[in-house]
Amino acid sequence: MKITKQAQREARQLFRSCLVNGVLDEDKVRQCARLLGTMKPRGFMGILSRLHRLVKLELARRSVTVESAIEITGAQQSDLRRRLESQYGPGLKMGFHTNPDLIGGMRIQVGSDLYDGSVKTRLNKLEQSF
Repeated sequence: MKITKQAQREARQLFRSCLVNGVLDEDKVRQCARLLGTMKPRGFMGILSRLHRLVKLELARRSVTVESAIEITGAQQSDLRRRLESQYGPGLKMGFHTNPDLIGGMRIQVGSDLYDGSVKTRLNKLEQSF
């Protein structure tokens, strides 16, 4: 479905109105979607589609997956959370997982950014260099 520029602008405005202190407020998103469904302005399907895409991208950008070879302590988790929030801003959804295949180190994915300091990756790079 082709979305008009006007619908894209309106979706961006609605998306910005759903941000509170730089963090997406899911209740406001639901209210906007409900309001669009009841008012049905011209091109509302395009607006709703674009708004959905913007929300999906924002949620993906704010999700963090941390994998480590051993379990991370609570103090290390809070320190890591603090450092990531200073770089990416507040409102990150953190997920901590243990992956013994990494051998050592950790692997952090924030949205599309990947920080890989695992021993497994270093060994693979060393193997490829020969």
